[in-house]
Amino acid sequence: MKLLVFLILSASAFADPAPKHTCRILFLNGPDSAPEKLQLFDGSKCTEVELPRMNFSKVYELAGGPLTLSMLSAPPVDPKNIPAGAPGVVVAETMADFYLLLSSDPANQIAPVRLQVIDASAEKLKLGQMLWFNLSPDQVGGVLGSEKISLQPGGRATVNAPAAGAQDYVVNLAFRIPGNELLYPLCETKWRHDPRSRSVAFIMTETGVRSPRVMVFPDYREPVEKR
Repeated sequence: MKLLVFLILSASAFADPAPKHTCRILFLNGPDSAPEKLQLFDGSKCTEVELPRMNFSKVYELAGGPLTLSMLSAPPVDPKNIPAGAPGVVVAETMADFYLLLSSDPANQIAPVRLQVIDASAEKLKLGQMLWFNLSPDQVGGVLGSEKISLQPGGRATVNAPAAGAQDYVVNLAFRIPGNELLYPLCETKWRHDPRSRSVAFIMTETGVRSPRVMVFPDYREPVEKR
């Protein structure tokens, strides 16, 4: 029996560690008064992270396994005593890659942000695909190259590659105001498709502007060399 217990413990000691998580950060529509950097605490250590507004951050590598992330203004004095009001979010062990989306929360005295996790694992968002979020109160729909899209207020959708390769494609989007059956033009242009990249797009409103705004953030990563 002692030998069996020893063998089990030895096997556990040499078992492969849980794969690390990777993430990119975006501070969507962050105000000028908000911080440009904060401390991301993963339960054991802090990493200073950048909070870009107009593009994704660099790729950050975090410990494997299930994570409880907290955003702090400064590294904690005691890692086991994180302020109760710190903005946080839970990341499942199976979420190998994710986007950490920040929004402004000036009332939070620990760190003036809210956190949201978007699963960006390879099986969830493939190269060439686009992930759309409609954060506006309007219905939005139209054509993205070879694909069509229809989004209700608060809706999300994954759109397959809009073109076969690295080429321009037609974008023609319109929106409908609640209680109004008329369609209003939102975006009529051409975009360039990059089959090496995936993208996340947001439709959102701006103060004092009735027409929604479209913001698209490409996520291209240099291929990892196999050893």
